[in-house]
Amino acid sequence: MSLMSRQLSRQELSAQLKLALPIFGGQLAQSANGFVDTVMSGRVSALDLAAVGVGASIWVPVFLFMTGMLMSATSVLARHVGGKQLQRINPLMHQVTTIAIGVGLIAMVLLCNTAPLLEFMDVDPAMRPLVLEYLFGLSWGMPAVALVLALRSYTEALSHTRPVLIISVVGLLANIPINYVLIYGKLGVPAMGGVGCGWATAIVMWLMAIMMLVYVYRHRVYREVRLSFKPWHWEPRTIAYLLKLGLPVGMTIFFEVSVFCIIALFISQAGAEIVAGHQLALNFTSLVFMLPLSFALAATTRVGLARGGNDPEGLRRAVKIAFKITLCIGGTAAALLVLTRAWIPLIYTDNAAVISLASYLLLFAALYQISDAIQVTANGCLRGFEDTTIPMVLTLFAYWGVGLPLGYILAMTDLAVPAMGPSGFWLGLFAGLSSAAVLLGLRLRWRLRQPLH
Repeated sequence: MSLMSRQLSRQELSAQLKLALPIFGGQLAQSANGFVDTVMSGRVSALDLAAVGVGASIWVPVFLFMTGMLMSATSVLARHVGGKQLQRINPLMHQVTTIAIGVGLIAMVLLCNTAPLLEFMDVDPAMRPLVLEYLFGLSWGMPAVALVLALRSYTEALSHTRPVLIISVVGLLANIPINYVLIYGKLGVPAMGGVGCGWATAIVMWLMAIMMLVYVYRHRVYREVRLSFKPWHWEPRTIAYLLKLGLPVGMTIFFEVSVFCIIALFISQAGAEIVAGHQLALNFTSLVFMLPLSFALAATTRVGLARGGNDPEGLRRAVKIAFKITLCIGGTAAALLVLTRAWIPLIYTDNAAVISLASYLLLFAALYQISDAIQVTANGCLRGFEDTTIPMVLTLFAYWGVGLPLGYILAMTDLAVPAMGPSGFWLGLFAGLSSAAVLLGLRLRWRLRQPLH
């Protein structure tokens, strides 16, 4: 490798770190809200913990579907920034905001009407009222968090990821005392138990939306492309294109996350302690996943900028560096999960049965860390190419055609081996994520061989 090539690679590494680390901090802070909810509700009772876990298994896929829909806007905005077409940023943001408001309201309505789903999945009747009340409170924050996601696409496309970190950390710090008041009944508020987590999350979502708006309107870093909603631009064709890109991304994320959540709903039939053990393992591994996801988001921006600037060498360099980083992350995460699996559950609970199951399941989680890192990075790069439909189909096959059926066979039936319980589902997750890694990697390899335009 020549001196110039090494310098460019170091510059690309620096650029991705500069983008990804604040995103990771923000993602971690947002995910830590779930960690806080889990820990604080777990101190009330196993039933409250299980109810929050089942509720999260419903609202998190909805939230991540919205995230995916609006995430696709980053690549379009970044392409225009890379091509120095800054006059198009405000009109594009008007269309993104329109989509955000629409999906936020739809999500709110969906979360207020989940009783049939709980009945269909045969969730423990003792949990159902708590789950429904929890989701009702949380649903009021959906329009706010959709606005946050739209503004996040804007600021990430401009390679300014710091507000995501700052506002997410403030949201996390606010969530803890609000949870405390609502869960345990302080300051004259009646104790709501796990249900209080839902209302607290909604309050925090609105707080974050307000802070994000103030930040992008006031901070000097945006002076070159200052966000303005006057006059409003209405571009139905642009909305249609953004939906064409965003819906497959939303579905891709939904396919992956919903598999985890469907598994949680299947396991909910086995009782509160088994649900709690599964939820602890899943919650912690979700936190770990935030790091490769953050670099995948950074890769989307870098690929979009390179495409806009008609820089094929820079594009290939961005992809190469992204994979080197996330492979290192995946391998390190796998080793650490194996080494620390006996101590991680102690953070959440002192219930011996829950600790034992969670510790065991973390071994299975270690199996798929590298596969997960590969598939999320490949998907992030493909989003930068604005290639979303074929990855959606590949993801659907991997998660729902391989992972979930295999997991169900291993966990719930004696067709292959004696029913394994929760660990069978986690082996299915390993198979699904590995399939996704191979298929998406092949798609990205094909995309890199095509002409840039």
